[in-house]
Amino acid sequence: MPDPEEIFELTHDGPATERLDKLLGQASDDHSRARFQMLISQGHVNVDGTSIVDASFKVKPGSVVSVILPEAEDPEPRAENIPLTIVHEDDQVVVVDKPAGLVVHPGPGNWTGTLVNALIAHCGSSLSGIGGVKRPGIVHRLDKETSGLLVVAKTDKAHRSLSEQFAAHGRDGRLSRQYLAIVWREPQPRRGTIDTLIARSTANRIKMAVAKSGGRQAITHYETIRSLPASGETTASLVRCRLETGRTHQIRVHLAHIGTPLLGDRVYGSSHTASASKLNDAARESLATLSRQALHAETLGFEHPETGDPMLFRSALPDDMQDLLDKI
Repeated sequence: MPDPEEIFELTHDGPATERLDKLLGQASDDHSRARFQMLISQGHVNVDGTSIVDASFKVKPGSVVSVILPEAEDPEPRAENIPLTIVHEDDQVVVVDKPAGLVVHPGPGNWTGTLVNALIAHCGSSLSGIGGVKRPGIVHRLDKETSGLLVVAKTDKAHRSLSEQFAAHGRDGRLSRQYLAIVWREPQPRRGTIDTLIARSTANRIKMAVAKSGGRQAITHYETIRSLPASGETTASLVRCRLETGRTHQIRVHLAHIGTPLLGDRVYGSSHTASASKLNDAARESLATLSRQALHAETLGFEHPETGDPMLFRSALPDDMQDLLDKI
């Protein structure tokens, strides 16, 4: 067993028996229930001096529970010196303005060169450990080719708070997320709500699709900010989207569903490839240079895990999307 960093101890003062993992999770603001479940299974928890390895163990009133919290282990992903645009950082969270092309988390085909690798190098010893491992806590993601704001937890406490906020998707007023998208044509109506089920496509398993049944509810609120061009036939539009849920590829699927897919989206906008012929030469060249879906996470707001203060950040359109707008 690693040398303990600290010992967490409590006496169950409730009127009835309680599950061990639930009791610990409710008693600590700094560590999640999942973290305690892992510690229990590893033999780091004692009840009245006896080691307990069953998370469902019933703790009697008056029992004393002791938890040995080992030092956080080194991360499996390695630190990599990758430049980052840090919008905000303190001892609990770091807010990053992610460029297009940067994968958030290591995975098949992208085991290195990710945001996680970059944050391990950037944060260093300020990472106190997520689930006992010195790594940044990813509570939400952006597609590789989507740019914009993303918040990452540096501690178990921050990870727990942010996870709860993202699970509520802003319905409790703490979290807000808005995206800017350049889409083909113009949404009708110009402002509205798209409320559907989204599931894995039965025709192509790498895609998501609107489903009639068996999917998960997905809600996107949108408003048209600007029609392009401003007069004459509308070739494209700048649209702001606000998420009420957070499904995979939600904005891309929803905007394609109403007939206005993102410019540059090769997965969900392939049916509109011919629309590029309606652009002027400069705009077509700019679109070819973009080489990604025209989607940017513009606004991110959340409640700070430590202070409870509302935090709000905005990111300007990146140069590639701004150039496309200007050329159209």
